Amino acid sequence: MREFTVPASFPVGERDNIVSSVFEHERDDPDHVVFQRLVDGTWTDVTCKQAADQIRAAALGLIAEGVAPGDRVALFSATRYEWPLLDLAILAVGALTVPIYETSSAEQVKFVLEDSGAVLIFAETDAHADKIEHLTDELPQLRKVLRIDGSGTPALDALAEAGRSVDVAQLDERLAGLKSADPATLIYTSGTTGRPKGCELTHANLVYEIRGASDCFPTLLAKGERMLVFLPLAHVLARAITLACFTNKVTLGFTSDIKNLVPTFGVFKPTLVVSVPRVFEKVYNTAEQNARNSGKGAIFERAADTAIEWSRAQDTGGAGLLLRAKHALFDRLVYGKLRAALGGDCRGAISGGAPLGERLGHFYRGVGLTIYEGYGLTETSAAITVNRIDDVKVGTVGKLLPGNSMRLGDDDELLVRGGVVFSGYWHNEEETDAAFTDGWFHTGDLGAIDDDGFLKIIGRKKEIIVTAGGKNVAPAILEDRLRAHPLISQAMAVGDAKPFIAALITIDPEAFDGWKERKGKNSGSSVGDLATDPDLTAEIDLAVKEANQAVSKAEAIRKFRILAVDFTEDTGELTPTMKVKRKVVAEKFASEIDALYAG
Repeated sequence: MREFTVPASFPVGERDNIVSSVFEHERDDPDHVVFQRLVDGTWTDVTCKQAADQIRAAALGLIAEGVAPGDRVALFSATRYEWPLLDLAILAVGALTVPIYETSSAEQVKFVLEDSGAVLIFAETDAHADKIEHLTDELPQLRKVLRIDGSGTPALDALAEAGRSVDVAQLDERLAGLKSADPATLIYTSGTTGRPKGCELTHANLVYEIRGASDCFPTLLAKGERMLVFLPLAHVLARAITLACFTNKVTLGFTSDIKNLVPTFGVFKPTLVVSVPRVFEKVYNTAEQNARNSGKGAIFERAADTAIEWSRAQDTGGAGLLLRAKHALFDRLVYGKLRAALGGDCRGAISGGAPLGERLGHFYRGVGLTIYEGYGLTETSAAITVNRIDDVKVGTVGKLLPGNSMRLGDDDELLVRGGVVFSGYWHNEEETDAAFTDGWFHTGDLGAIDDDGFLKIIGRKKEIIVTAGGKNVAPAILEDRLRAHPLISQAMAVGDAKPFIAALITIDPEAFDGWKERKGKNSGSSVGDLATDPDLTAEIDLAVKEANQAVSKAEAIRKFRILAVDFTEDTGELTPTMKVKRKVVAEKFASEIDALYAG
């Protein structure tokens, strides 16, 4: 089947916009707790009325600062409570929010501010503000820098004070003038290759995304549910799901303290978790490593196999008596502890941003936490396909959100169009023209669509490795399997124009200490010290052989090299959503790659 369309099950009118729910909630349900804010270590309730008051005050302050409809306002901050309030205030005055990752370099910040022509920026801390103020001479259009948290008056308070002189009727006029076709945001692609491009999304794009998500997850996106947002809000996935939750009165909390995520889950007790696959991989790998370190590795392995078998059985008529008994036993011994790590109340999870891997998807469903994997890009306002709460096929990225279409090109590239698909790149007609053919957007991903309309992503078109023998290899298939091993942090397959496929492997620093202790290695040894250690190479070799089972002999990894260092965002090999920047890695570790093919 080459093409699918799912009609919209809801209307999107000319005046529909992202902000209207703020004031509808204030009017219809003022006392509902829509946010919980972490204040001095305690989660504090914020009602719909209190949130609307803060958003209105901030919006009036923006008007006082001279922000006009169509102006761009940047948000340079980690995920925190103030982020969505400022976002909604910017949208309320008819301006466009321009998110910037809080880890961005001065050069990256300058590019986004210069390209977008932002007139005002919110900087999270003094360090962020200092980074911008060093650039002000080169950014004549940037009129003001406001600090969210740091020295001076916090941004929300400063805006509220400035807005006291503005008649609220001016805001009402701005709100009344909002149209669904108006641009709402410029989100710059993270740039794994080439320069970032500003994706211009309209209110309609985001409304289609929100209503489509609500259609797919009616019980998870509902009043009384709880979600802790920890992904970067500068990324379209976290932003879109936050807006969807707010619109549907899901109570939201925010944190960027990833290291203390598990204890935070324990206090906040989310019913829904939204994350990228690497976080789900880390939860699994950490649990397996802890089991091995405590001498219970064999029990965990049997429990994992049972969970996967139980999940697969759900697709073929259900588990038999013996499997149900084993599953119940391991639920008491193992699965319950994993659910407790997510706070104990979590009933579902959404994964996007990269492939999850079929085995991991079955494992989580088997332990009682179904992960609804989806697929999308910044250009599609986050998800354009997703596994629905009532229609799941593990190993796929689901079916279309309502109001969208997809088809496969002659080379199996996925092409999409519909309500969530953007109309073009900001001030970049050449890139826009290149991205569309007859109204269909070229995603750059290779896919397969089954007869039921479920999409499977094979890999990035630009990442396909073509060996010297002419064999086309999708590296994601191998890399996903390798990362499933508890000792492996990252993996990158190589072999373009080479005689065979090889791989660069990095070791998870959190798992490494336990492995050294179990194997009787010197506790002070680094990964570099043990990169050629027979025990370590033997364990990685087993992981490689397991990964190779997913591909043909010509596509299999024949050699690998363990790197002395891990890939990180700080050192430049990973994007903020933990995707490997292949070009950066290839350049940085060129000598290691050459060594794989020497001799």
